[in-house]
Amino acid sequence: MEGNSFLNKNSKAIKYVQKGSIAEEAGLEPGDVILSVNGEPINDIFDYSFLTIDDEITLEVYKSNDIIWEIDIYKDEYEDLGIEFYDPMLDDAKGCTNKCIFCFIDQLPPGMRETLYFKDDDSRLSFLMGNYVTLTNTTWEEIFRIKKHRMSPINISVHTTNPDLRCLMLRNKFAGDIIKKIKSLTSSGITVNCQIVLLRGVNDGEELDRSIHDLCLFHPGIGSVSIVPVGITKYRQKLSELTPYDKSTSRRVIEQVEKWQKKLKSKKGSNIIFLADEFYIMADLPLPRYEDYEGFPQLENGVGMIALFRYEFYEYLKQNLKPKKADRVVSVATGRASYKYIKEFASCLEDKFSGIRINVYEIKNEFFGENVTVTGLLTGQDLFRQLSGCDLGEELLLSKSVLKAGEELFLDDFTVAQLEEKLDVKVVPVNSTAKDFVDYILEIN
Repeated sequence: MEGNSFLNKNSKAIKYVQKGSIAEEAGLEPGDVILSVNGEPINDIFDYSFLTIDDEITLEVYKSNDIIWEIDIYKDEYEDLGIEFYDPMLDDAKGCTNKCIFCFIDQLPPGMRETLYFKDDDSRLSFLMGNYVTLTNTTWEEIFRIKKHRMSPINISVHTTNPDLRCLMLRNKFAGDIIKKIKSLTSSGITVNCQIVLLRGVNDGEELDRSIHDLCLFHPGIGSVSIVPVGITKYRQKLSELTPYDKSTSRRVIEQVEKWQKKLKSKKGSNIIFLADEFYIMADLPLPRYEDYEGFPQLENGVGMIALFRYEFYEYLKQNLKPKKADRVVSVATGRASYKYIKEFASCLEDKFSGIRINVYEIKNEFFGENVTVTGLLTGQDLFRQLSGCDLGEELLLSKSVLKAGEELFLDDFTVAQLEEKLDVKVVPVNSTAKDFVDYILEIN
C-alpha cells in the first residue's frame, strides 16, 4: 500500500506499516509523516528511536489528507511500533569533508555509477550499518547526542593519534582532536571500535606504536582496533605517491603488532589490536588461529575472515553430508588474496566426495590494478575476459561480495545475467560463509 506521492518524497514518511502492529492499531498508514514525539521534533532515526522507548507516547502525525493528528499510544517500554520509513535514517547522510591522501574513492576511474563516488562520514551510519567515520565533521553537540541516545558501538577511522600527522593524512585542519572525542565517548559508556589504514612510511613504525599505545589506554571503552593496508589502484594520477606493502614490510608490521598483542593480552586480557588478513597473505605467513580473533570483532573489515571460514568449513564437514548427485563439476572464481585458501577447501571437498570436481580460478584485477587483490572488488568484465574458454562446469560460483547489496550488479555495472550470457553458464552468487559454499557445491538444500 503506497501513500501520497508528495509525502513519499519526505525522508520521514512511513513506507510500510506491519500488520497487527501498534502503529496499525493507532491508525498510522503509509505516506504519513511523524512530526514529533512527546512534543520533541524528529530530526533523524535516533531521535525517533530514543523518543519512542517509553510506554506512553504522543505522536504528532501529518496525514496524507493534509490533516495533523495527535495520537496517544500505550505500549510496553522499548516495544517497537512496527513501521518502516522511506529513508532508514530519516535524514540525508553526511558527506565526508576530508581530502585523505589515501582515499579509495579518489582512486576510482571516471564513468562509474554516481553512488560509488559518494563519501559518507556520518556517525549515524556507523551505528546503523557499521560504517567507519572520522568524526571530523561531527560537532560536540552531535557527540552529546550520540551519548544521549546511547549510539553504541561507533566505528571510528583513526589512522593515527598524532594530531599533526592526522591533519596531514586527512588534509583537514579539524582532524587533530580525535583523542578528545574518543575520551568523551568512552567515558560515557559508548563502545568504540577503531580502524587504522596503514600507509607505508607514513603512519607505520614508531607512529603505529604511538597510536596503539594511545588507543589502548581507553580499553575496554575501545573494544578493538583493526589495522588494514592501504588500498592502491592504478588510478592515482595527480594524487599523493603511496608505496604498497610487500612481503618484507608486511612481515615487519606483523612482528610489531604481535609484540603488542602479547603485551596487551598479558596486561589487559585481550589482544585489542588485530591485523587484516591481507598482511599475512602478503607476508606469506600462516594466519592466526581461530581463537586469536576473540570473537571476530572486526570481521567486516577483513580481519579474520579466512580463519573463520576455515574453522566453520572443517566443523561443517564433520556432519554427515551427502551430495545431491554422485558426479558434478562446478567452478569458483576468486581474487588473488584468497585463491590458495579456496583451492585448499575445494581440494578437501574433492577428496571427501570422489564424484565432485571443482575448478578454482584466480582472477587478476585488471580493472583496478594488480595491487587490488580482494575478491569483493572484482568486476564483471575481468571475470568475463579471464574465464572465457575455461571449463566452468555446470555452474560458476561467485561470492556475493562482488555485487551491489540486494542487486545482481557488479562494480562496473556488468550484470549477472550478462555474465551468464557471455560465458554460457549459470552464475550463482553465494554468501561468503563456509556452509553456503559447501551447500551450493554439493547441492544440499
